[in-house]
Amino acid sequence: MHLTAVVKSLPQVVGLSFLALGCGTESSSMPSEDAASGATGGAPPTGGLGATGGGATGGASGFGASGSGGTGAASGTGGTGGEPPVELPSVVTSGQDSFWQPGTVTQVTAAPDVSLDPNATYQDWVGFGGTFNEAGWEVLLLLSPSERDRAMRLLFDPNEGTRFTWGRVPVGSSDYGLVRYTLDEVPGDYSMARFSIERDREYLIPYIRAAQALNPTLRFWASPWTPPPWMKDNNDYDAGNMLNDPETLGAHALYLARFVEEYANEGINIEAIYPQNEPGWPQDYPSCAWTIEQMTDYIGNYLGPLFAQRLPTTEIWLGTISNPINDPMVYSVMGDATASAYITGIGLQWGMDYYAAQYIADFGLPLMQTEHRCGNYPWEGADQTRAPNDYAYAVESWILIHRWLEAGANSYFAWNMVLDTVGLNLDVVRPWAQNALLTVERSTNTLIVTPAYYVFRHFSGFIDPGAVRISTAGSIGNVLAFQNPDGSVVTVMHNPGDTPRPTTVGWGATTVEFEVPAVGWATVDWPPA
Repeated sequence: MHLTAVVKSLPQVVGLSFLALGCGTESSSMPSEDAASGATGGAPPTGGLGATGGGATGGASGFGASGSGGTGAASGTGGTGGEPPVELPSVVTSGQDSFWQPGTVTQVTAAPDVSLDPNATYQDWVGFGGTFNEAGWEVLLLLSPSERDRAMRLLFDPNEGTRFTWGRVPVGSSDYGLVRYTLDEVPGDYSMARFSIERDREYLIPYIRAAQALNPTLRFWASPWTPPPWMKDNNDYDAGNMLNDPETLGAHALYLARFVEEYANEGINIEAIYPQNEPGWPQDYPSCAWTIEQMTDYIGNYLGPLFAQRLPTTEIWLGTISNPINDPMVYSVMGDATASAYITGIGLQWGMDYYAAQYIADFGLPLMQTEHRCGNYPWEGADQTRAPNDYAYAVESWILIHRWLEAGANSYFAWNMVLDTVGLNLDVVRPWAQNALLTVERSTNTLIVTPAYYVFRHFSGFIDPGAVRISTAGSIGNVLAFQNPDGSVVTVMHNPGDTPRPTTVGWGATTVEFEVPAVGWATVDWPPA
């Protein structure tokens, strides 16, 4: 199915699923919810703090109707996705060292701390997802089959866990490939005669198929971290600049088209393609710089026309943009009548959260948050011998998700879903031990569920694709609320205090009371009215 969405100005309506987050015993060292992300993760080199973005009131509806997601799911980890739905408890809480505790809510008559307005809606919700990388499948293979199955269910089972409905796929190696590689290593192969996804069949495709075995309707988009080295001025996988001659630009467009076609042959439907991951940020891992003018020309005169002729149902999205230095690139592409005609949506990550609401207002396109920040920032002097995957990162994750959703993002993607407990990527110049949702301890082949995993699950385990964000008001801030397609209500709130907080939320004639743990989470799921 096509990802295109119609932009809507909707009132916020919420079915009652509450997410309340507290900060645990580490709260004295945690940033406040109102702090800028620079305070929680520093001003990262991939994105500074730009202009402030408010809560968008006219967010795009997202990618459109449910996609086919691919039909080629193999046996993978087992599980068919056909089991009856798991009945969610009315409230789930998580606090430090006490995650995912089912509970109940009580209906009361007191005036609510937070009121929900089903007549005031914001953006439509498309879904949560994560990124498939070779490093994730390599460590999953260390686990016993039953533990590997558990890990995949924690992520993709449609009836339990985070219930991810989307996957991001790298075109060639990302910085979490096991080696650097692209899909056509033959210099001068402008016709893509030697294009091959054979390498992907070793790790990426088995990983994807294991997820499809659990959720056959899983949906996908893709982006390259680097083109083949012979398409760059430094003839290398890392850094360098994209060549600008017509023959190379045409070959690159064909390279991306061949990727979509070959993955379709594997039963993996790539619904959208992004021309380049972080086009303005060359790094000491697979990456590539593009100029503003070059990207505009490439989309308008090479990628767009080729896909319109060859892959007319595959969408082209602008991104993934990570750094405010690329703000002029966004306006160049979208200001060019030829190039913008081919763009279906915009993908932002890292330091672009403050630009999200403005882009939604200016361009009226769906907006995707394409990569959750990984934490443990080396420019802040963090220990790079092992990723911490600690409670502090869980709190930071809450702040980031909350900020992007409040700004109007229609979808949100985790970065690495699974890594080993060290978490290093291919960059040996500046080692960076990055966090993940699940980790594997290599010395014992043990699966570990991290605190950040539960932050995602408190959202994605309850908010369904097709939900709409609704308005909230009251004496407690930092609240998000959604109404699912079935009418159930999901509300998300954060308690930064050191003591449990009794909380009441009301909509219409209904008010419910529940307790938000000290520095913890609470998701309340209330059935349709």
